[in-house]
Amino acid sequence: MCGIVGYIGPASAATFLLQGLRRLEYRGYDSSGVATLDGNGLQVRRAVGRIDELAARLDCNPPLGSIGIGHTRWATHGPATEENAHPHLGGDGLVAVVHNGVIENHQQLKDDLLAKGYRFHSATDSEAIAHLIAEALQQTASGDSQAGDDESRYVEAVRRAIAQLRGTYGIAVVFRDRPDLIIAARFGSPLVVGVGRGEHFLASDASPLVGHTDRIVYLADHQLAVLKANQLSVIHRDQGKVDLHVRPLEIEADEVSLEGFDHYMLKEIYEQPTAIRNAMRGRLDAEHATALFGGLNLTPQQLRSIDRIVLTGCGTSWHSALVGEYLIEELARIPVEVEYASELRYRNPPLDSGTLVFGITQSGETADTLAALREMKRKGHRTLAICNVVASSIAQAADGGVYLHAGPEIGVASTKAYTSQCCVLAMLALYLGRLRHLSFEAGERIIAELQSLPGAVQQALACDEQVRQVAEKYKDATNFLYLGRQYNFPTALEGALKLKEISYIHAEGYPAAEMKHGPIALVDADTPSVFIIPRGTTYEKVMANVEEVKARGGPIIAIACHDDPRVASLADDVIRIPQMPEYLQPIVSVVPLQLLSYHIALLRGCDVDKPRNLAKSVTVE
Repeated sequence: MCGIVGYIGPASAATFLLQGLRRLEYRGYDSSGVATLDGNGLQVRRAVGRIDELAARLDCNPPLGSIGIGHTRWATHGPATEENAHPHLGGDGLVAVVHNGVIENHQQLKDDLLAKGYRFHSATDSEAIAHLIAEALQQTASGDSQAGDDESRYVEAVRRAIAQLRGTYGIAVVFRDRPDLIIAARFGSPLVVGVGRGEHFLASDASPLVGHTDRIVYLADHQLAVLKANQLSVIHRDQGKVDLHVRPLEIEADEVSLEGFDHYMLKEIYEQPTAIRNAMRGRLDAEHATALFGGLNLTPQQLRSIDRIVLTGCGTSWHSALVGEYLIEELARIPVEVEYASELRYRNPPLDSGTLVFGITQSGETADTLAALREMKRKGHRTLAICNVVASSIAQAADGGVYLHAGPEIGVASTKAYTSQCCVLAMLALYLGRLRHLSFEAGERIIAELQSLPGAVQQALACDEQVRQVAEKYKDATNFLYLGRQYNFPTALEGALKLKEISYIHAEGYPAAEMKHGPIALVDADTPSVFIIPRGTTYEKVMANVEEVKARGGPIIAIACHDDPRVASLADDVIRIPQMPEYLQPIVSVVPLQLLSYHIALLRGCDVDKPRNLAKSVTVE
C-alpha cells in the first residue's frame, strides 16, 4: 500500500517526484504530497484525491529545490484529508517524513510525544515517526550520543527512531538543515534505490526509475540507505555498514506505459499470451519430458521426500493456489492444502516434517503471505515462493522459488499474474509428477499441451467484442452468480472477484453442484448466472445445473467451447473459447471473465485501473 518516491541530484526534484507518483498511483490514490528543499527550507504541497489534484497545485505554486520526497496514500489511520496526507513534519518543521506501512504502537508513541510538548496535526500513525526523528535529532545535538560528525548524527537520529517502532515501515526522510541528504529505511515495506550519475532516486518499486537509471539497489529489512547526490551507502540498523549489491534494472519503458491501450488492465489482459510464454521459457525439458526449475534449492531426493504441500496466498493468488491444488494432486499425487495466508499466519496447524510450504504472490510484498511464510519457516518447514518481483521481500524470505517473469502488473485487478501463476503451477505439477509416477509419454503430452497454451489464450482474446456486447446487456445487474466445477471452480471465484473489484457489483463464485444447496434461492430474472462449461468430465452435470437455472427464469451466460452446439439451446448468451485439456482449461476460461468485468466497469463509469478502496500491493495487515 502507498507509494514513496525520492530524488537528490542536480535536476528539479518536483519533476521526478510527480512523474514517479503517477507511476506509483496504483499503490494508493486517496491523497498525495511532496516535500522539497531549497534555500528557504522545506516546501510541502499536499492534495486530496488523485495525483492530478497534486499536479494542479504544483502548477500553481511550483516547489523549488533539487532534493525531495513524495508519497501517494492508501488510507489506514485517518480518512483521506489534506491533514492526513504525507509528507508529515516533525519538530516544528525540522524534518519531513513519508511512510508506508502500519505502526502498531503509534498511540503509545504519540502519548509520550504529547507529554513532551509535540503537537500532532493528523490522525495518522506516520506523524509519530516524524516527531520521533526530530526528538532523536535534538538529543544528539545536545550531546546525548557518540554519533560523531554531522551526517552521522542524522543517521543516528533515524536509527534511534525506527528502533522504537513496532509494525511495518518504509520511510524516506529529508531534513530542513541538510539540503544534501535523504535517509530511507525499511522493515516489511519495500524500497529500492536508483543509482544515477551525480544523482540518486528512491521508490517503493522499480517502475518510477525506468528511463532515469538502469542500476538499482534493493533494501532489505532493517537497512537504512543514506542518499547524497554523489554518494550512496547502506547501513544495517544494528550491524553497521553493509556492502552495496547493485543490480541491473530489468524493466523496459514499454512495460510501464499504456502502449496504445486505454487502460493497464486491458493491456495486461492482452499481454497474457506473452506472459505465459515468458513463464515457460527455458523451463520445459523435452529430452526428459519434464519441467526445469533452477531456483527451488531442493534436490530431487529432497522433493521426493515431500508428503504434503501447503499453498498459501491472498485474493487472486489464493484462487491460483486452488488451481494448483487440483494440478498437483492429479499430476503428482501429492496431498495439497490451500490456506488463506491471513489465517495461516495465526493458526497453528499440525504440519509434519515432510510438509513443503509455497507462498504465492504477484508483488512479493503481501504482508499476510510474508508473515505466514516466515512463521512456517520459523517452525522448520521448507518454504518456497512463486512471485513476480525479483528481490522482493517474499523472494528473499523463502528458501527458494520460481519467478513468473510476467513483467510489471500495474492494473490493480490482477490478470496476467493469475494466468502466469496457474501456468507455473502446472509446470511444477509436471515436475513433481515426473519425480514420482508420471510416465515419459505422459510428460511429453503435457509439454506439448503447455506449448499450445499461449496460442489458445490468444484465440480466447478474440471474444473481446462479443463480451462487450454481453456486458452492455447486463451492466445494470446488481448480482451475479459464477458457477463452474473441478478446475473451473477456482475460475468462477476469480471471475466473481474481478467483477466485484472493478465494477462494484455483488458477485459470488460457487461449485456448480453447490448451487442447489442454497445459492439457487438467489436466481431470478435480474440475476445473471455465468456458467463456465467447457467439455470435460463434469460437462453433463454442469449442463443439468444450467437446466435448473433456466427453469427458474434466470439469465444464463455460458463460457463454452467452439464445437459445442448444445449449450446455445439453453444459454441466453454464449461466449466461445478454445477447448483445452481440463487441467489447463482455467487459464483459457478466465480470459472472457476478465474482459466481462472490464467492459461492465467501463459501461458503469468505474475507474478500471484504480478501483475504489483498493490498492495493488497489500503491504499492511
